[in-house]
Amino acid sequence: MLKKWRLWGSCLLLIALITGAVVWTQSRPSRVQTAPATTNHVAQPSQSGSATTTLAEKPWTKLKHPLKLPILMYHSISTGNQLRVPLEQFDREMAYLKQHHYRTLTTAEAIRALTTNTVPQKKVVWVTLDDAYRDNLKILPILRRNHQHVTINAITGFTTKRNHLSLAAMRRMRDTGRVDFASHTTRHLDLTTLSAKQQRVELADSKTWLDTKFDQDTRLLCYPAGRNDATTRQLAKQTGYTLALTTREGVAQLSQGRYSLERLRIAPGMSLAAFASVVNVTNS
Repeated sequence: MLKKWRLWGSCLLLIALITGAVVWTQSRPSRVQTAPATTNHVAQPSQSGSATTTLAEKPWTKLKHPLKLPILMYHSISTGNQLRVPLEQFDREMAYLKQHHYRTLTTAEAIRALTTNTVPQKKVVWVTLDDAYRDNLKILPILRRNHQHVTINAITGFTTKRNHLSLAAMRRMRDTGRVDFASHTTRHLDLTTLSAKQQRVELADSKTWLDTKFDQDTRLLCYPAGRNDATTRQLAKQTGYTLALTTREGVAQLSQGRYSLERLRIAPGMSLAAFASVVNVTNS
């Protein structure tokens, strides 16, 4: 009988020890941390970045001879005078560039091409529109369809005028990745009639406005009506611009001077054959 009670006592003691161990183990804080879920990071395109640039972009080619860059000059996309090119004509001309494998450069790419004498591909062109007219909004579907890019030279003091792009409209265009904005001064005055102090205000205030509103370093200046003098060019450099555009007719080359680049005016009614001859520039 004594042996039987001892056996029962041992079993009860064993059960008590096991139960206590289980309770103690469960009450301890866990020292094992759960591994975080794996996150796949997908690179997002920058709003101010080039729509023509990819992560796997090929190296640019160094040219043996100085780059000759056709810079096309448009203004209003409408009808009525020599500064207005109809939308249908602009559409045909952009389609021509696409069909003949031209790369439409961003401002940053154009600066790189001219200052380093390199190109991303054989055929390049820089499409610019002056004054930032509201009707420039019409070209967005064309740019999207053709995967092309343009630079709009904005008069920053005119963004509240009815016929010009508002800040909201400009941001909408910029956010497509198909448009960037450069300076066409604050009030579109003839700079050669102003004092050096007045010129500086026109150049610096416009740059500051664009830098602030678009979170960018504005490096391109387009002179109103192309007019400039030695003082203008010196001030352009001092206020932080890298290049400046005129309205003088010709293909741009760095030998003209960074602040005296020529452009090719696209007139309303220009035939497609004439347009083709304008952009047909060979670089080697």
